Amino acid sequence: MIPRYTRPEMASIWEPQTRFKIWFEIEAHAADALAEIGTIPKEAAKTIWAKAKNATFDVARIDEIERETKHDVIAFLTHLAEIVGPEARFVHQGMTSSDVLDTCFNVQLTRAADLLLSDIDKVLAALKKRAFEHKMTPTIGRSHGIHAEPVTFGLKLAYAYAEFSRARERLVAARKEVATCAISGAVGTFAQIDPRVEEHVAKAMGLVPEPISTQVIPRDRHAMYFATLGVIASSVERLSIEIRHLQRTEVLEAEEFFSEGQKGSSAMPHKRNPVLSENLTGLSRMVRAYAMPAMENVALWHERDISHSSAERMIGPDATVTLDFALMRLAGLIEKLLVYPANMQKNLDRLGGLVHSQRLLIALTQKGASREDAYKYVQRNAMPVWRGEGDFQTLLKKDRDVKKHLSDAEIEEQFDLGYHFKHVDTIFKRVFGEA
Repeated sequence: MIPRYTRPEMASIWEPQTRFKIWFEIEAHAADALAEIGTIPKEAAKTIWAKAKNATFDVARIDEIERETKHDVIAFLTHLAEIVGPEARFVHQGMTSSDVLDTCFNVQLTRAADLLLSDIDKVLAALKKRAFEHKMTPTIGRSHGIHAEPVTFGLKLAYAYAEFSRARERLVAARKEVATCAISGAVGTFAQIDPRVEEHVAKAMGLVPEPISTQVIPRDRHAMYFATLGVIASSVERLSIEIRHLQRTEVLEAEEFFSEGQKGSSAMPHKRNPVLSENLTGLSRMVRAYAMPAMENVALWHERDISHSSAERMIGPDATVTLDFALMRLAGLIEKLLVYPANMQKNLDRLGGLVHSQRLLIALTQKGASREDAYKYVQRNAMPVWRGEGDFQTLLKKDRDVKKHLSDAEIEEQFDLGYHFKHVDTIFKRVFGEA
């Protein structure tokens, strides 16, 4: 985790103290269940909670023990025994390290997902507000980066809103899929521990029992979780690239907010660069990169190995922290985005009406011209306009083949900008609902 791109709320989920607190809760809840079914004394379970519930675990001490034992869970249990005393012998009975590690990891991932869902909600709120603000603001739609047909800027933002709505649904599903608990013992057979312990711990930790584990929770769950983060990051990048393109000097239809005192370049005082959008593109690349090791972690040897462990210690915090930062930055970017309707109209008019070519094509076919001929008539009048040699509407009115089918008034009718926006309300209702 790099402090520059880290928010404290997400970082705290991955701090050692938080991890050890979760480990303790897993062990203590397991002790409660073991006591309830008569495997250990009830007083021992009470003592475990009483002695360590409010303890601050000594991270340095645990690290010191681990340097000798070369085992993190044993190091923690040894330190816990120093706090709890003799009753610590009843901790971890019938359990294996993965029961603690995997259940903890899933608790952390679900908590991270909850923060990310809140972040997406902020992005959605910002997109919705700005979409309605510019619902009918005309702008040019582009395909291949080239002027195509008119859209509205509100529709551009509605596209993004729909995309992030899908992202939210996927993350809810990914959170559910990863929210499982395994307290099943050495190879997942419950030979040394009763399944009722797992059920109790799962409920206490806000999880559900893993239907079948080996010595680890199946990693296809985690692969889907991190893949989902990667897809969300791709949506962040798609919107960021749109803003970067719109901020280009030759376009300048929208622009990142530039605060007083902000500097764009160390060399050129006039610069106002899309640094936030470019930053989001870079962060998105990193989040996607974390998805690949999660997928490779699915293929473990037999009932378990730990080839996944080192990767997860990195990708767990890094992917969630990075996406959390990116989503919050995106929400702020959209909220403060500067929009220039006059420049949008200027760009719409740049090609002298060529954006209405499809309407002319259709109008000619409806008046009896073959599609091939209609296309030829429209294109041969469009190409000179591309070269700056005249106005599209004027050229069409002079074309004898076009005039065989369309009057001047009928040609002019095809240049109505509002025609392109007659279904904007329908699209908005589909995206945002009746409200």
